[in-house]
Amino acid sequence: MVIDYNNLKINNLHPQTEFEKKVIFFSEEWFSNSETVKVQSSGSTGVPKVFEIEKKKMINSAVMTCNFLGLREGNTALICLPIEYISGKMMVVRSIERKLKLIVADPSLKPLENINNEVDFCAMTPLQVENSLDKLHLIKKLIIGGAAVSESLKSKITQTLKLSNSQTKIYETYGMSETLSHIALKQISPQSEEYFTAFENVSISTDERGCLRIFAPNVNSEILQTNDLVEIKNGKQFKFLGRIDNVINSGGAKIFPEQLEALVKKEIPNEVVFLGINDESLGQKLMLIVEGEKSEDLIKKINEIPFEKNFHKPKDIIFMDKIPRTPNGKVNRLELTKIIDK
Repeated sequence: MVIDYNNLKINNLHPQTEFEKKVIFFSEEWFSNSETVKVQSSGSTGVPKVFEIEKKKMINSAVMTCNFLGLREGNTALICLPIEYISGKMMVVRSIERKLKLIVADPSLKPLENINNEVDFCAMTPLQVENSLDKLHLIKKLIIGGAAVSESLKSKITQTLKLSNSQTKIYETYGMSETLSHIALKQISPQSEEYFTAFENVSISTDERGCLRIFAPNVNSEILQTNDLVEIKNGKQFKFLGRIDNVINSGGAKIFPEQLEALVKKEIPNEVVFLGINDESLGQKLMLIVEGEKSEDLIKKINEIPFEKNFHKPKDIIFMDKIPRTPNGKVNRLELTKIIDK
């Protein structure tokens, strides 16, 4: 189903799937007299919450993204993310604000499976991208959110697009429910950027812990304090180092698991998670969880990785069939720690 927001006639739409019905329902909700809509958080860092968000702030967010990416009236967009979360809702709002033609595809691990024509704009999770490499060249501008983009996936994206001689521009996003999707983007392809660039009218700073503080008055009137450790340059760009609540303290040394995971994922294709498990002598023992079947070859590759510090090497490597994830695909570290630390 395609919804043309430049010539919207909801009564003429004939949804065939539950997801199409949900997208139409949200469109109707958007054009109602209510000044707010309800949005559910992902629950990746705690219990999922439901927020009441002002429509005008969602429009402001949509304008920032559309302007940054240069989206124009009449462009096509593809929604393949759950409409319950801010990521899905904002795809609809961007389409409404910029009068785009929105292609509605049921959220799945292969959202481009039935797409055969070029699409100007799309948002996907890393898992969806991983399963859509053969058709990425059909997307002109793609943003990836919901979880960090691994080094191995970045490499696959670059190799795939080089082979197809594609001009596709791909960005990793930074944001949260409270910022109404993202407030900064970092290009992955064709250029590989190290720092996120914040949108216009977004101010960034750090607190005494080195954690990112965001003031984006167009989308949230409050200063948002995150638990994300960052390095800021030029006042508008920042590099994500890791979440302070994920920091592992092993024998007095602070370890940022996200940085180690990025290093390991350059060498092996599997999903990996570093955890600090309670230990009497070290406080926390560094362990590496690898998704997939146990393999001596993988263990050998991990042991050969040139970790910067000796204490960055995992004390144990555990293989498991499936690493637990939240409903929108993020690794659920809390649940994983409970499973491992039994």
